[in-house]
Amino acid sequence: MNHRNRLEELFGCWHSVPLYIRILAGVFFGVVVGVLVGDDASVFEIPSKLVLRLLGALASPLIMLAVVQALMHAQIPRGSGFRLVGLLVLNTLVAIFIGLLVANVVQPGGWTEPPVSGPEKNAPKTSSSVVGQFLDNIPKSVLGPFGDDGKVLSVILLAVAFGIALRSVKSVSITTVSDVVDVSCRVLITILHWIIEIIPLAVFGIVSSIVGRGGFAAFQGLAVFVFAVLLALFLQVIYYLVRIRFGSWVSPRDVMRHMRDALVMAFSTASSTVTMPLTYTCLRERMGLREQSASLGALVGANFNNDGTALYEAMAALFISQMIGIKLSLLSQLLVVLTSVAASVGAAGIPEAGIVTMTLVFNAVGLPLNYIPILLTVDWFLDRCRTVVNVMGDVNVSCLLDGMVREDQPVSGIYRETKHATTGD
Repeated sequence: MNHRNRLEELFGCWHSVPLYIRILAGVFFGVVVGVLVGDDASVFEIPSKLVLRLLGALASPLIMLAVVQALMHAQIPRGSGFRLVGLLVLNTLVAIFIGLLVANVVQPGGWTEPPVSGPEKNAPKTSSSVVGQFLDNIPKSVLGPFGDDGKVLSVILLAVAFGIALRSVKSVSITTVSDVVDVSCRVLITILHWIIEIIPLAVFGIVSSIVGRGGFAAFQGLAVFVFAVLLALFLQVIYYLVRIRFGSWVSPRDVMRHMRDALVMAFSTASSTVTMPLTYTCLRERMGLREQSASLGALVGANFNNDGTALYEAMAALFISQMIGIKLSLLSQLLVVLTSVAASVGAAGIPEAGIVTMTLVFNAVGLPLNYIPILLTVDWFLDRCRTVVNVMGDVNVSCLLDGMVREDQPVSGIYRETKHATTGD
């Protein structure tokens, strides 16, 4: 019993530390171990291989359920649907093309040699025995073990995972099809949270392996990649503000002033879903947008409008392809566009959505998944930046839906106080 209490206390301490702090700690200790151990640090790649296998198994069903759930619960007034969809698709396509343009011009992947030579080369020696057999029995997809070549151990592992995850929703009554989708999505997200808990260990493993085998050369390319992504996200924000300037009555200056609380919250939480109520409040009470425009952009659009995530997915695919010397043709880059659009829909409700959907984008163009852990070392920061752009996309849609003429509405006491507080800066 004492051992159990100690484990619970240890897990509680681990979980109480913010994820980005744990990832930074993984980077630090990975560098230290890589320098001390050298080539033998490749044995620490095992957690990253485990994370990739689990993410690959969850990605497709989780994205499918997230999209179905978003479409089922979206409340779009008649007559506004086509315009809303048009704005969302246009913004996402512009974001992806900006990302591809910056990635092709800056060529961040060309600044370094690939730190790993392939999915099988330089693998830990122990992976061919016990560890290798264990990884082989982790399903590559949720339905994979039920095929002709299914393994009994894979079915048992799935049963254990879903059995434990379902304990938290075993008392939920299911009366409609919507309830089935909601419960299924909750269960998969619960399992995803478990995977997220070991991401810092995966970062530690891949950093120690990279530093041990090739030194710090790979991080030069990552620094250029971060710069390229930030540049592309900045250009996307400029696009939003220009569209707002010429497509609505709202001025870009007022947007940045009145929405700053929501943008800061988006960066600090790395979740557009958590920020959604504040986004709506700022749009409605501070900027004075019509209720329908604010709700469509902030509440409905937040489930579909993930431009920053789509931009990042496209740039990540090009970065890895440039780094390993695989040139993506225009057709392949078009496939990246289509997959990024599809993967970004409904991703707002998925924690660490960029990591989950990235497996789909990489698979679509035949890029090896074993390079994804390299991006985990900087994803915690870029995730927050692209979330800010996701929220700005919602603001853009709301302003454009509100049109060129402001609605004459009485100023409530709450809005009057907020207005006085914000115009003083």
